[in-house]
Amino acid sequence: MDEIRIDNLKVYAYHGVLEKERKDGQFFYINAVLSLNLQRAGILDDLNASVSYADVCEWIIEMMQEKKCLLIEAVAEKIAIGILKRSEQIMAITLEVRKPEAPIDAEFESVSVCIHRKRHTAYVAFGSNEGDSINLIETGIAALDHDPMCRVVKFSEIYRSIPYGEVKQNDFYNGIMEVETYYEPEELLRMLQVIENEQGRVRTVHWGPRTLDLDIIFYDNLVYDSKTLQIPHPDAHNRDFVLAPMNSLEPNYRHPLLHLTVAEMLANITDTYVLSETKSGSSN
Repeated sequence: MDEIRIDNLKVYAYHGVLEKERKDGQFFYINAVLSLNLQRAGILDDLNASVSYADVCEWIIEMMQEKKCLLIEAVAEKIAIGILKRSEQIMAITLEVRKPEAPIDAEFESVSVCIHRKRHTAYVAFGSNEGDSINLIETGIAALDHDPMCRVVKFSEIYRSIPYGEVKQNDFYNGIMEVETYYEPEELLRMLQVIENEQGRVRTVHWGPRTLDLDIIFYDNLVYDSKTLQIPHPDAHNRDFVLAPMNSLEPNYRHPLLHLTVAEMLANITDTYVLSETKSGSSN
């Protein structure tokens, strides 16, 4: 990936934990590395095929000065996401915020925070079998789409399926959505759990009834395993109520561990749970 670099952009702003910093201000220096494809701009000699570094500098200055933050971590996050949102050509950004005038009682040159942010594609399954399930699903999708760090690109039809597991309960309504997000996996999980809780989700019985269930199935081509999250979802390849809606969105997506496409995994399913399609999805 090609890069545009901005080095030591000097901005006077009012960020800091101490009240004096937020009142009197100080100089900050910003370093930014923008990752994008510059070949077309080079061939055509056309700024419209690139991103104006003058514009990016203006964006950084504006975001540095529009709101006071306690932490330069928050400043960096705000600028990085703001730049990605303002230009779809920029696929990723590495951003450093330096604070050479930090109130530290020691001799030092500078302190800084450096972060890397990019656009991610996540496939998030949704399900419900308590309450007004269709309305709960639609409300959950809308809540995720309204989050400033996410955009719901498209979502599948909603499928009716029999419950998975041995718990006796109502039939489920299931589907999957494609989400563009700036969240890293654990932060995306936390946001999904917030939305579930807002829709009355109570976690009492494993594989039990629920008002709204939101699960990360795939995230880019990532393989990830922590105490709270596994990606790809460890049982997705066995569930037709996940694979059938996913197949309607991206049949050629390849499982990063099994190296099978969604269509191939769906064709291998022997235990079926899907009963019918119930409602058409749409895309933003």
